[in-house]
Amino acid sequence: MNTKKLWIAFITVMVVCFSVLLFFGYEIYVQKPPIPEKVLTEGGVQLFSSQEIMDGQSVWQSIGGQEMGSVWGHGSYVAPDWSADWLHREAVFMLDKLAFKNDSTTYEKENPEKQAFLKALLQKDIRKNTYDESSKTLKISDLRAEAINANMEYYKNLFTNGKDLEKTRNAYAIPENTIKDLASMHKMNAFFFWAAWACVTERPGKDITYTSNWPGDDLIGNHATGKHLFWTMFSIIMLLLGIGLLGFYYARNKDKDTDVEKYPEKDPLIDLKATPSMKATLKYFWIVSGLILLQVIVGIITAHYGVEGNGFYGLKLDSLLPYSISRTWHVQLAIFWIATAWLATGLFIAPAVSGVEPKYQKFGVNLLFGALLIVVLGSMAGEWLGVMQKLGLVNNFYFGHQGYEYVDLGRFWQFLLFGGLLIWLFLMIRALLPALKVKSDSRQLLILFTISSIAIAAFYGAGLMYGRQAHLSVAEYWRWWVVHLWVEGFFEVFATTVIAFVLVKLGLLNIKRATVGSLFATIIYLLGGIIGTFHHLYFAGAPMSIIALGASFSALEVVPLVLMGFEAWHNYQLTKTTVWIKKYKWAIYSFIAVAFWNLVGAGVFGFLINPPIALYYMQGLNTTPLHGHAALFGVYGMLGIGLMLFSLRGMTVAQEWNEKVLKFSFWCFQIGMTMMLLMSLLPVGILQTIASVDHGIWYARSMEFMQSPTMQTLRWLRVFGDTIFAFGSVGLVYFVIGLKTGWSIKK
Repeated sequence: MNTKKLWIAFITVMVVCFSVLLFFGYEIYVQKPPIPEKVLTEGGVQLFSSQEIMDGQSVWQSIGGQEMGSVWGHGSYVAPDWSADWLHREAVFMLDKLAFKNDSTTYEKENPEKQAFLKALLQKDIRKNTYDESSKTLKISDLRAEAINANMEYYKNLFTNGKDLEKTRNAYAIPENTIKDLASMHKMNAFFFWAAWACVTERPGKDITYTSNWPGDDLIGNHATGKHLFWTMFSIIMLLLGIGLLGFYYARNKDKDTDVEKYPEKDPLIDLKATPSMKATLKYFWIVSGLILLQVIVGIITAHYGVEGNGFYGLKLDSLLPYSISRTWHVQLAIFWIATAWLATGLFIAPAVSGVEPKYQKFGVNLLFGALLIVVLGSMAGEWLGVMQKLGLVNNFYFGHQGYEYVDLGRFWQFLLFGGLLIWLFLMIRALLPALKVKSDSRQLLILFTISSIAIAAFYGAGLMYGRQAHLSVAEYWRWWVVHLWVEGFFEVFATTVIAFVLVKLGLLNIKRATVGSLFATIIYLLGGIIGTFHHLYFAGAPMSIIALGASFSALEVVPLVLMGFEAWHNYQLTKTTVWIKKYKWAIYSFIAVAFWNLVGAGVFGFLINPPIALYYMQGLNTTPLHGHAALFGVYGMLGIGLMLFSLRGMTVAQEWNEKVLKFSFWCFQIGMTMMLLMSLLPVGILQTIASVDHGIWYARSMEFMQSPTMQTLRWLRVFGDTIFAFGSVGLVYFVIGLKTGWSIKK
């Protein structure tokens, strides 16, 4: 295919898709749920102010935010979704009050006809939008005010030291006195009320709530609508259409490239002389190995909190290492080590590609290493101080815990990390520049590689676009720019081009095919991926147009993944081509694992929760970490490990590795991950989904359901897969250290 046409298509996709993303992002700004300046009862008593609601959001963030339960379905999975939980408790209180007023009994004891009548009264009260735009006030009934006060008392006891809720706190892994003072508790209750109010209050002139009727709950009248179903069916049609067109493209072009690959007879890297800056990346890979091991350790502790909410096999850890911190570190460490592996590979490959070592490049590599260490250690310490309530609300945002999953680190550490990425970009471009100036066959692939490098550095900056007390819908919009566009979008492009460079450098792929393949894959990824960002925002206070766009384009993200079998088979065949290629066997096997987990983790498990009607019932259930673990580690993690092994191989190309431990590590990762997913996360997620459909999200996340014997057994079953996976991480660390000590090198 003509690369000129591919470049035109690439530019068109970028311009059109980002225009749509920004335009409808503006719609989210305009149509987000309002924050009333005053919340008043019918009698004129003020319950909350807008400042209390916003301060309450800050309090919630300071205790871990999305790392302790979830709001609007986004967050962790041990504690409840607070918006769903608040709403259901409010509804039950009001129904019981109505039943007692009419018949001196409880709602549960009424006959079905009377229950239907009481539900109609309840829904007429709570679903009506009584927010007055002109005065910025919200008026609620006196009955609802009673329910709010009852909820506030319950949450106060839950988050402080209510003795009657000790069992509940343990079930939800909430340490005693998580909130230290009653003023902060009142503010967080104000935020919980507002988040729940947005879930049940219908938009002006609409019959659907600000969160598109999420969460489902029969008592409050929240049900999936025809639009949820229609856009689900449309997304499936888009998926089938995309698969058909891609299949047609492959069938049409498979015979056009008839060049038979001529593989080199000896290792092209055998004469590679690692430059000082290339050698300086070695310590990055030591840190990568250490962070993997540390992430696995805190991951084991985090998973165990689900069955023993205040400790680890009898050792009470929650007063020193609460669940919200262990989970924060587990997620952040994954991002840190994966990003470090990728960035280090870029720094290793750039001088090798250009053949030029810029002046002071080693100094820059060492400087960046120090900066990354400061960010990792400083942000982790700040997160602990924030959750332990050692910082005020303002200082917590800047130096502690932002409370938003994946971008938990305080804003100060975000700025430092963004600065580190810019330093990395500078080092990359100055190393690649000599090769970019030369008109060669590899120039176009180099340009794409450079563009992806610029995007990696620039798009993390989206996490700086919201302020300390930004509206939750706005913060979620920009957060997903980082999580989806940065990680799932441009890291994917970077991965595609860097693998192409690896295979070209090894003489296993000609440059023309590498360039065309990388450009084509990039266009396909970004066509669905950029606008597909919206599938994370279905129920985040966004209009229905977000559901329509997110469903349609996120389905296209799955299209290239259905052909991952071709990539896996091709990479496997490469290991059989020549004798010398066996040196790179485990790096290539890691790329094969990437293709497999791309299909299963990102494709199958990703599409499982993507369609609106599916996510309506699955939002915030264990089907999300099912996709998250398989995609984040299976795809990006295994790719990071593969790139690390390639770089380490390049540094020791003249030596023969003792690969027994490496083989053990690789298969432990694959087997452990599979067992973790199939024996625990998948069955837990399926049972939760059934409970969600039958009763509602509030029940699927409740103590009564999650602490049942069946669910506890399924969560305990994670120990087998987790243990095998942990052995894999220990083996990898042992091998990497052994390259320096000598035990991983054959004599």
